[in-house]
Amino acid sequence: MSTRDQRPLEEGIVRDFQVNLSYGRYLHLDEILSAQHPVSVPEHHDELLFILQHQTSELWLKLILHELSAVRRQFAADELRPALKGLARVKHIQRCLTEQWSVLATLTPTEYAEFRSFLGTSSGFQSYQYRAIEFTLGNKDRRMLSLFDDDPSARELLVAALEAPSIYDEFLRHLARHGHDVPGEILRRDVTMPYRYHPELVKVFARIYEHAEDFWTAYEACEELVDLEENFQLWRFRHLKTVERTIGVKRGTGGSSGVSFLRAALDLTFFPELYAVRTEIGARP
Repeated sequence: MSTRDQRPLEEGIVRDFQVNLSYGRYLHLDEILSAQHPVSVPEHHDELLFILQHQTSELWLKLILHELSAVRRQFAADELRPALKGLARVKHIQRCLTEQWSVLATLTPTEYAEFRSFLGTSSGFQSYQYRAIEFTLGNKDRRMLSLFDDDPSARELLVAALEAPSIYDEFLRHLARHGHDVPGEILRRDVTMPYRYHPELVKVFARIYEHAEDFWTAYEACEELVDLEENFQLWRFRHLKTVERTIGVKRGTGGSSGVSFLRAALDLTFFPELYAVRTEIGARP
């Protein structure tokens, strides 16, 4: 290649990083890119894919937690517009997470079987960030804490998520402060318990939906939350199908029943009244 075919380096490009901050140091690439440690013997080619898939997912989960924590604070402060922006960002992250399953799905059953036994009892079931997200969205289960007794920082994160109001709790409190007739028992509920469906709340959402022009930001927030849950369900389904095509109905490495356990999770819902209200809208005279 002649020098005429090369793009010239501009004079202003920084070259001295003895003092200046470099891209690699800012991102700690030496730590990130050296954090993949295959355990298969001999090392199997496809284990790197498996590790990177899960490490990347955990990075995205960290960002989701960061954004959802901000959304929860914004709902509590009646700052609905920034909260909606945060929820929109989370939705884009969720799409990235869902699309990532297509990469892992290139791992065939034969390829995975060659290194699966080396994983021991490690399992995505043990992802404390995933559990923290579920807690933050309202699917709380104190029993999950025992999985992290050997990891104080993970347990601390989960205890904080368990004891804090969920995003839905804060949204409902916001609605109550703005004149919506949210039942008092919901506002006073024990936030460490999983959220349960309340039929009286459906009437509140029906009013918001049927008079959207009067309650536009609340109406928009309802739809953002529905989008959030739908994306979560799509992620769960894609996870289920990837596991099914890779290991069939074998038990999970962490001791779960595998596919049947993942299928049962599809019935879980974070915001039940936001789905129930769809049946009510237009059904009444």
